[in-house]
Amino acid sequence: MNQTFNNVPLQKNKDTMEFDLDIFEEKESPKFRNAPKKINFKDIILFENEDYVLINKPPYLSSLDERTQDKQQSILRLAKEYSSDAQLCHRLDKETSGVLAIAKNPAAYRSLAMQFEAREVTKRYHAVTNGIHSFEGVSVYLPIAQLRDGTGVRIDREKGKLAETIFNTLKVYRRHTLVECMPITGRMHQIRVHLQCLKASIVSDPMYGGEEIYLSQLKSKNFNLKKGTEEAPLISRVALHAYSLTFRLMNGEIITIEAPYPKDFNVVVKQLEKFS
Repeated sequence: MNQTFNNVPLQKNKDTMEFDLDIFEEKESPKFRNAPKKINFKDIILFENEDYVLINKPPYLSSLDERTQDKQQSILRLAKEYSSDAQLCHRLDKETSGVLAIAKNPAAYRSLAMQFEAREVTKRYHAVTNGIHSFEGVSVYLPIAQLRDGTGVRIDREKGKLAETIFNTLKVYRRHTLVECMPITGRMHQIRVHLQCLKASIVSDPMYGGEEIYLSQLKSKNFNLKKGTEEAPLISRVALHAYSLTFRLMNGEIITIEAPYPKDFNVVVKQLEKFS
């Protein structure tokens, strides 16, 4: 039986899932309501040697300096204060938490940049998605183009850039699924829009169809809210976490660095497990 997305037929190939669709409606990104307090860079380091520092990036913290009058802290700025020649080897969205690699010298940067270019780096993300899904090595191979205002992306077979993501189900709950996402390419919002194509939008991602998650939805019974108060969602950002990064060090050793869940993501997973 053929699947559809917004009444558009989806076609499954032998090795990839290719969908013929366009995403027309885009919503403005929510404001970042929980900007992090002053970060001690040493506290977020996961791994360090003479060439690299790998950190667990907190949510709501920009990878690069933002083009605003208000010069807030960024990962790049914190990294350069820690190591003057520091360069970010890749980026994470402001809302996204998780492992991020930083080179401490030009040679290390070139080495990892070449690995990214050759697609020799393995990136694994965890996402909490709306709905129940069973993904076993599902590969979404769909070109992505940025919207004119630069705030989001859409699927565009004519003008889009090549993009591929592989998905695996980690845990199924009553109304949600914990999904492992492995982007082969590194396009803006790639995981988010590809999951939307699978009707598995990420929790708290309204730009790509994701709905918020509330404790009252999970408990169903015996949920009491104080009079005059409004229930807040369990997580106020896109429920996406960069869980691990695998690459080759300068000495040829291949390492995998994992980043523990931050508090908000961990709360969601724990509550889903408790009431599943």
